[in-house]
Amino acid sequence: MKDSLNRYSQITAVRFVKIFIFLAVLILSPYLFAGEIKIGVVNTERVLRESMPAVAAQKKIENEFQARDARIRELSVQIRALQQELEKNIDFVNEEERRLKERELAGLSRRYQRTQQQMREDLSLRQNEEYSLILERTNKVIKELAEQQDYDLILQLQDSVYRSARIDITDQVIKALNAQEPTSRKQ
Repeated sequence: MKDSLNRYSQITAVRFVKIFIFLAVLILSPYLFAGEIKIGVVNTERVLRESMPAVAAQKKIENEFQARDARIRELSVQIRALQQELEKNIDFVNEEERRLKERELAGLSRRYQRTQQQMREDLSLRQNEEYSLILERTNKVIKELAEQQDYDLILQLQDSVYRSARIDITDQVIKALNAQEPTSRKQ
């Protein structure tokens, strides 16, 4: 009886090992037979900072907002001049005149803040418009690179703790975008 119990335990153990191996092979088979997986990473923040289309877009936006920025600086100079005038002449000006100057200063300050806020909002909208167009082109370039170089997965990362230079294809994307830039200007 003891002998048959040992024999039964051995058979059960062997069956268990066979089932375990079968399940392991079944689960791992896609990985065993898939071959090498090729992964790439793109730092889109760097693309939006360093590529020719991004630099051109930034210059274009700066030119569009140059006049508004000058107007804001002009308002700032007026505010400082009025503040200095008030501080300098505080003892020599009557109460009514001082209040008028203070109201004028408050009005100028409000106008300055409104103008500055409006410009910030408009600037943000324009940047988003331009950068979305560049990101669209970037995604097309990434797709083309993936197809040409047989990538299985390409991730767009703004920043990561660590990534190997071997999988970072940001420079390739920037070069491809820069190569497209002269043709896009002709259109």
